[in-house]
Amino acid sequence: MATKPISILLVEDNEGDVLLITDALSEAEFVNKIEIARDGAEAISLLFGIADTNCVALPDLILLDINLPKKNGYEVISSMADNALLRDIPVIILTTSSSEMDIIKAKKLEDYCYIIKPIEIDEYLQVVSKIEEFWISTLISSKTRA
Repeated sequence: MATKPISILLVEDNEGDVLLITDALSEAEFVNKIEIARDGAEAISLLFGIADTNCVALPDLILLDINLPKKNGYEVISSMADNALLRDIPVIILTTSSSEMDIIKAKKLEDYCYIIKPIEIDEYLQVVSKIEEFWISTLISSKTRA
């Protein structure tokens, strides 16, 4: 199912993962722009800068690692929840953490998807497929709430 192209904010500190994720996303027909923040503080600054100025469009979707320098992924989510413009941006937690505590904590969040980063390059294409499914279900869900 094709959908309109979207912009994604990738919040990731590992350069290898940035390359794997951006390469996999470049194969997807639904992505037209990927912006990268290298830590949680940069992501918060970027998001609030956009929200405050309204001169650039907010990302349609955020791919967020949990284990980040400066501010972790949960701190990014918490900061977003306090802002009316940011709280409705869908977030996919894309992390290497398979910690039961992280998974339980993420499940308590509404409308978040938790995906453990794959090890193999080919598996990233499957992850992109899951991201597209999440994005489409988010669009359908938001239309039924409107």
